[in-house]
Amino acid sequence: MYTSAQSVRAAVGGRFTRHTAFAGAALLLLLVALPTFASRALVQDLIFVFYMLALAQYWNLLAGYAGLISVGQQAFVGLGGYMLFALTVIVGLDPLLAIALAGVIAGLLALPTAFVVFRLRGAYFAIGTWVVAEVYRLVLAQWKQLGGGTGTSLPPDITNSVAGIEGVKALFDARTSAARDMILYWTALVLAAGTIIAVYLILRSRHGLALAAIRDSEPAAASAGVDNFRAKLSVYVATAAGTGMVGALIYLQKARISPDSAFAVLDWTAYVILIVVIGGIGTIEGPIIGVLVFTLMQYYLAGYGTWYLILLGALAILIMLFAPKGIWGYVSERTNLVLFPIRRRLIASE
Repeated sequence: MYTSAQSVRAAVGGRFTRHTAFAGAALLLLLVALPTFASRALVQDLIFVFYMLALAQYWNLLAGYAGLISVGQQAFVGLGGYMLFALTVIVGLDPLLAIALAGVIAGLLALPTAFVVFRLRGAYFAIGTWVVAEVYRLVLAQWKQLGGGTGTSLPPDITNSVAGIEGVKALFDARTSAARDMILYWTALVLAAGTIIAVYLILRSRHGLALAAIRDSEPAAASAGVDNFRAKLSVYVATAAGTGMVGALIYLQKARISPDSAFAVLDWTAYVILIVVIGGIGTIEGPIIGVLVFTLMQYYLAGYGTWYLILLGALAILIMLFAPKGIWGYVSERTNLVLFPIRRRLIASE
């Protein structure tokens, strides 16, 4: 206990924090170097892992911390993908620059979207986000310059002109396709690592405290001085911008887009929700564990067709029944292991 004569302060951290930072830095360096010696198939698989991890972290920030359960995040994946095509095919920008601008545009379009869906609560909010995504899909399906309802492909001169591709070809004596994959891999790694770091910093800040308060009780948060609307709006726009950048990267790699694929709720929201639920909602570590489990199941079981989806759904149900906090939550509770500490604790000041 603390006596009245002692002063206390809030601290965030733990005995594993410094070790986690060193291990994370070492892993990041290994991942940066990996394309120089790994097979092209592994590089492409890891691009998928990185962008699914980024999408999962953004959805987890929105739902696990702000309490905004969205099933319409495919809206911003699709917007990001279509903005990439518009900025490269019509405007003529470099694809990497287009990725960043696609995120900005998705964030700006999230503002009017938020003023619509924030009028809804609970299940109505979730359904509203899905309806908004369908509206965006129908609108973009009318864009004749980008293929309308059937979609279109990126011309080879755009996919082969990504900034830095000639330097990578010369440095590693690689073919154009391999050099492009390396650049996309590093871009995906930056997005995934940057997302984790950004989420961690947000949750350690006062804004993170406000989000947690809103998730637990909006009336109580408001009585404590939290501007609920402003806090939710900022996190909604931020996740939309990040999701838009990831969507742009996805469709730069795929080099083909259509309304049905870009706004697919199964690929860009349902799978992401399963990843977060399996790994552990409301933790940064959870989506990391979840995306690894999801990727391994997809790699080894995708050939079984519908059985793969049945097994994936069964795993999610079992975890919700017997480990509601996910795999990471189950492990953390029993080992007291925390890799990304965000909880405050009171300690005596010296």
